[in-house]
Amino acid sequence: MIYIILFLLSFTLTYYIKEYAIKKSLVATVNERSSHTVPTPHGGGIAVAITWFIGLVYLYINSQIDPALFYALIVGAVIAVVGLIDDLVELSPKFRMIVFTWVGITGLYIIGGLKIITLGLFDISNPIITSTIAMLLILWYINLTNFIDGIDSYLAVKFIFLSVAGLLLFGADHFAVLGVSVLGFLYWNWHQAKIFMGDVGSTLLGYTIAIITIYYANEEPTNLWIWITLYGVFWFDATLTLIRRKLHAEQLSQAHKKHAYQRLTQVGWSHSKVTLYALGLNIIIFLLVYFIPNVAISFALSVALLYGAMKFVDSKKKFE
Repeated sequence: MIYIILFLLSFTLTYYIKEYAIKKSLVATVNERSSHTVPTPHGGGIAVAITWFIGLVYLYINSQIDPALFYALIVGAVIAVVGLIDDLVELSPKFRMIVFTWVGITGLYIIGGLKIITLGLFDISNPIITSTIAMLLILWYINLTNFIDGIDSYLAVKFIFLSVAGLLLFGADHFAVLGVSVLGFLYWNWHQAKIFMGDVGSTLLGYTIAIITIYYANEEPTNLWIWITLYGVFWFDATLTLIRRKLHAEQLSQAHKKHAYQRLTQVGWSHSKVTLYALGLNIIIFLLVYFIPNVAISFALSVALLYGAMKFVDSKKKFE
């Protein structure tokens, strides 16, 4: 019953936020980075955030979540607030990074850092090294999730997929809460979107998946690679695009439309077609993780699959 209530809460909040944003002209304008053609309300991530945190509190009160994970996730509210302010007045990148770092350090401290990184032939257990890598992962996930949130339903569908994957692999209630929190928003965000998530949602979700990744890695070191593999469609596109832009001597802070999903929309694919194409990749990756017990093999096969998908995108529209 609680999950139905949370879904309806997310659904209803998104609707009222959409109406308020239209009334107050709080819309995402069309610019050189945009993949949409008309000004559209943003800030729908507020509904996701509110529903997510209410759900987490419910789980905590009913002892359905590890207190350490609860507190590490709940501190993400600071990121959501900063994201909301940034949606409204556009904060400086330096200030945002300071906040992300502070929240990341806090969340990492609460869950006890990253205890060990297993690399097959050897493990890294030095807390300074593992914590540094964990912080880099948190900061990169926050930023790349924001980068990737550029077309209708793309980010929402990804996190619903991650929620279902988490439920099937680990059976924890917080995955169901995350899934329904995003699902209520997705109705209004499906192509053609009536509202966008905004930084308030994308940065929070990036932080959330980073904390979940590290938390489960502390339960079992190989889980680190499971979650990195499951998030592969996003980090592979964002990381490879960043490297390519650097090799092309581009100004990395400059807006662009060179991510794989953006290039597919430029050759005529609808937002929903790109989203469903990515969902298909995600499902194949999940099946590799689920049916292949060796995480090194499932990770390698997933990367090979993602490389092939990127070559397909390149054949449709070259990176230039």
